[in-house]
Amino acid sequence: MAFSLPSFSQLGASLGFKSGTGSVLGIDIGASSAKIVQLRPAHGAAILETYGEIALGPYGDVSIGKAVKLTPEKTAEAILDLIREANVTARAGGLSIPFSSSLVSVLDMPKVDSDQLKRMIPIEARKYIPLPASEVMLDWFVIPQDEAEEAAFDRITEKTPMQSKGQEVLLVAIHNETVRAYQTIASETGLSIKFYEIEIFSAIRSSLGHGMAPVLVIDLGAATTKMYVVEKGIVRVTHLVTHGGQHMTENLARSLNWDFEKAERIKREHGLVEASAFSADENDKIKVALLSTLERVFSEANRVLLSYGKRYNKNVSRAILTGGGASLPGLAAHANELLQTEVEIANPFARTETPAFLDKVLREIGPGFAVAVGLALRELQHR
Repeated sequence: MAFSLPSFSQLGASLGFKSGTGSVLGIDIGASSAKIVQLRPAHGAAILETYGEIALGPYGDVSIGKAVKLTPEKTAEAILDLIREANVTARAGGLSIPFSSSLVSVLDMPKVDSDQLKRMIPIEARKYIPLPASEVMLDWFVIPQDEAEEAAFDRITEKTPMQSKGQEVLLVAIHNETVRAYQTIASETGLSIKFYEIEIFSAIRSSLGHGMAPVLVIDLGAATTKMYVVEKGIVRVTHLVTHGGQHMTENLARSLNWDFEKAERIKREHGLVEASAFSADENDKIKVALLSTLERVFSEANRVLLSYGKRYNKNVSRAILTGGGASLPGLAAHANELLQTEVEIANPFARTETPAFLDKVLREIGPGFAVAVGLALRELQHR
């Protein structure tokens, strides 16, 4: 099964579903854990039926919280365990492909007709993909040009060279071996995977509203942090930082001479919030250790904001934090200090109908389920 770029409507927030078409799954396989969400359509809404997460570390004989590279067969084993533990009953849905296993880039192309562009894109793609065309799957999308009128976040400056001529094309490429690995996972689990989608598009679908202003999405994963600017539902800029939650835990373990398991537990339970169980000195060391990684990540994020502003003459309206790392206690306050824009924590379960008693829990864990929820929402839209 091939992958394809989601359309603008599939990324948007205006979701409508047909009732009685059965439950669907969204499965997100991350670097350190896998997550699953099961949704059911009813009366035009998405009903959350079940969800779950399982650490992948133990399947590769490493600690919980550590990034691990598993074989497709081992990954399938973990998914089957997760399905059983979460009482999943559906068998069809979508599966995420990691951003790190793909190429997502915006190309500057001359203004030519569609037939010429079809011939030019594979040639231009060779500059970015160090592999023969036969070894990758390509998809691309012409980014619509801005309307003539100015928006609230436009800067009053002259147009950039990019805006004055040419057109932009969003290019996506995935290695055939990556797709085959995920097809093996689907086969080993016996699931009916309807589509494969690069995780950034899934996170956008579940985490962004219908606003038109540019938004910076920061996905704090275990091994990496993904950043992308989205405007009018379209990815404009992408950036990958090789630091994430695992690095925070490693810094914390070294700083207080703890083992990885203890550092991971304290990070998840207390994060940047002072805890009475620790002395003032220990609380300071915990905060410094965690912030050492976060400061580097947010410094890169500020560079992305600056780069976007120079390229498009626009300011980003706000930043939305997704990924498991966005559930770090106390993160929001520090992120607002470190980032040069307003910060929000993603709440993907807000796009679903859930029991009221789960509201607090789902808001806390929600950022880590942004991709899984987004995948399930796409499958509901397709039915």
